[in-house]
Amino acid sequence: MLPHKALYQVLCRLGDRFVYPILPPFAKPVWNHPAGPKTVFFWGPIIKWGLVIAGIADLSRPPEKISVSQNAALCATGAIWTRYSFVIIPVNYNLASVNFFVMCSGLSQLCRVAYYR
Repeated sequence: MLPHKALYQVLCRLGDRFVYPILPPFAKPVWNHPAGPKTVFFWGPIIKWGLVIAGIADLSRPPEKISVSQNAALCATGAIWTRYSFVIIPVNYNLASVNFFVMCSGLSQLCRVAYYR
């Protein structure tokens, strides 16, 4: 077995043993959900919020220093992955929301550049 898989399984077992019993009743179904915290479908979108934070931080940059191609790519991929998030099973609302905001941050930067030019 690969080391990262073994580590993942150990962490899941520890979570099931120590975290699950102390969860409130409303949170227990979330723990075992197919897109819950034991899956990449949970942690991928959590990490991706960093792109949204970076996009918000870029609002303070002057428009002439904003990359049009980078923000066009963020806008396009955000739109594509937002749609994809509603097609996959299980539907992943966390992934949809982060990609929607990635699209919005890219679009807002593109609007700033267009207004500047």
